[in-house]
Amino acid sequence: MAVRYVDLSGDSPYALDRVCEETVRHAAAIGRRSRKEERLEARVTPEQKRMIARAAALRGSSVTEFIVASAQQAAAATIKDFELLTLHEEARDVFVNAILHPPAPNEAARKAAQRYKEQMGR
Repeated sequence: MAVRYVDLSGDSPYALDRVCEETVRHAAAIGRRSRKEERLEARVTPEQKRMIARAAALRGSSVTEFIVASAQQAAAATIKDFELLTLHEEARDVFVNAILHPPAPNEAARKAAQRYKEQMGR
């Protein structure tokens, strides 16, 4: 079953990897050039702290750097997930067809458009 992604932010669905990479790079750049004035705190178990410290050491970074980078990557991935619409073949075809060939407006839609124009002075 083929899965296609539709980027709701307006970019081409074929450029998703580029969009995600740009999001991560942009977030990293913000971190580099911004003054770090905000604080985050979290309570963790001793096991979680040991695991995080080990992972940070394996990457050659401090625990703080590791946590900030990991949280930033998770945030970028979450934002991407919420900005993308995943469609399977049949649903994708229906969606694209509706966008490319919308039905003609019915009487209720025409009246609503007329009311909008009158209210907005257009």
